[in-house]
Amino acid sequence: MNKIGVLTSGGDAPGMNAAIRAVVRKSIYEGLEVIGIKRGYAGVIESDFRVMNRGSVADIIHRGGTTLHSARCEEFRTEEGRKKAIEQLKYGGIEGLIVIGGDGSFKGAQLLSEESDIKVVGVPATIDNDIACTDYSIGYDTALNTVLDAINKIRDTATSHERTFVVETMGRHSGFLTLMSGLAGGAESILVPEIDFSLEEVCEKLNHGYDRGKLHSIILVAEGIEQDFASNNDVNESQAFAIAEEISKRTGFETRVTILGHLQRGGIPTARDRILGSRLGASAVDLLSEGETNKMVGVIHDEVKSFPIEESLIKSKDLDKDIYKLANILSL
Repeated sequence: MNKIGVLTSGGDAPGMNAAIRAVVRKSIYEGLEVIGIKRGYAGVIESDFRVMNRGSVADIIHRGGTTLHSARCEEFRTEEGRKKAIEQLKYGGIEGLIVIGGDGSFKGAQLLSEESDIKVVGVPATIDNDIACTDYSIGYDTALNTVLDAINKIRDTATSHERTFVVETMGRHSGFLTLMSGLAGGAESILVPEIDFSLEEVCEKLNHGYDRGKLHSIILVAEGIEQDFASNNDVNESQAFAIAEEISKRTGFETRVTILGHLQRGGIPTARDRILGSRLGASAVDLLSEGETNKMVGVIHDEVKSFPIEESLIKSKDLDKDIYKLANILSL
């Protein structure tokens, strides 16, 4: 193998730049030419390629986002679109491809590997931390600390005004970010998609807290939860608003809502995400150099390992219910 490509796809995550840097510099160290592909799979189809050298990745390890940019690409979901992508990769002499992204990006990587002789390796990067076969994905730790910082600041104003705040975090169908930031931030209730909850119990906890003199609370809500209590709730509206309204109705407490949104994806990556990105990016180059394909790299018990991409897509990553139980006990 003489030439490899690297791209970032899907939602950006802090630490992606550390992974890009590691891919480029490890490849050059191994005598490989590296091509940076802009805007994910869309950039593959459009042949948005550029040769990368050591200087291309100077001063990026501390930056959030991705210097290669990212984009959704509906065309790549089609067989015809993937044929175009394969043609462009072959025309550019790219024999191996490293895909840095989440589960959607991994699905694309798997199809590309199965439909061509181009070798493909995935590097997990998503703040949701919902990819199986790795304890942590790039970006998760930074997002966790971003949410925690927000909780700390919100609690200051919640205390000052004696209010209950409902705070919504990202996570789609995954509650990892919500649970761990809720435990670290001392949230009074944590609502995640993986575990059924009773709003009545949430309100009872708030009332018990009030009875013992507690005048403010933080309710942390994952964006992917589903609840039927507010029949008049617009399906396009955040569940956090419906939950806040219902809590106010049932308890009489003044409530406010904060949607953290995309600020969770940004920011300077933590040391942990920089280290993780560096380790996984370099290991992905090793796999390609060894002729492996349709694989992903992950970290299990702080050891970098490789797994078939298919395994990461088929397996589910379960939330630790013991941690959820602990968070509930400590919030009483």
